[in-house]
Amino acid sequence: MTSSQPRTGEQPMDQRDGSRADVIPITTAPSAPPVGAATGTLTAPTPTVPRPARPAGHGRVGLVLVSHSHEVADAVRALALAVAESDDPAPVVATGGSIADGLGTSAVLVATAARRVDQGHGVVVLCDLEGAVETVLALLTDADEHGLPFPVRFADAPFVEGSVAAVATATAGGDLAAVLDAAEETGRRTKR
Repeated sequence: MTSSQPRTGEQPMDQRDGSRADVIPITTAPSAPPVGAATGTLTAPTPTVPRPARPAGHGRVGLVLVSHSHEVADAVRALALAVAESDDPAPVVATGGSIADGLGTSAVLVATAARRVDQGHGVVVLCDLEGAVETVLALLTDADEHGLPFPVRFADAPFVEGSVAAVATATAGGDLAAVLDAAEETGRRTKR
């Protein structure tokens, strides 16, 4: 007897009475790719899997990008969010310049930005130049006096690379330690 012939007393697959499980040919299974997928010509649209919405109350680590220039901070923020490729990115605020719209760093603007991105899981601050670093470190020294959320951590990292890594990690749901480490790891890597 060949494998295509039913055994004695069995009905062929297409004539079953429902008392036995049928085998679904792989090409018609719900998980099968559309016909022609192997050749690159799809005959049916590929179904999209809906992404569940982030549950309310499940915040992420927030990020504050501090530069002497608001334009530079905005550009680094845009780059980091583009690399993260998410419809639901971590909260990121770019701040730079002085309150008088010149170059510099404002502790008031940094503190406001930190409060704005806080979702209860901590805030990581990245800076571009030494003046911004000094302003942020002085601000963190008196965090309670300035009304900063808790905890806020300074990332000792390159501004652009660290921001990209931190935003990607926070967007993926990394905790404060993971986001801080991702940013600081970029400073330990060489470019060659």
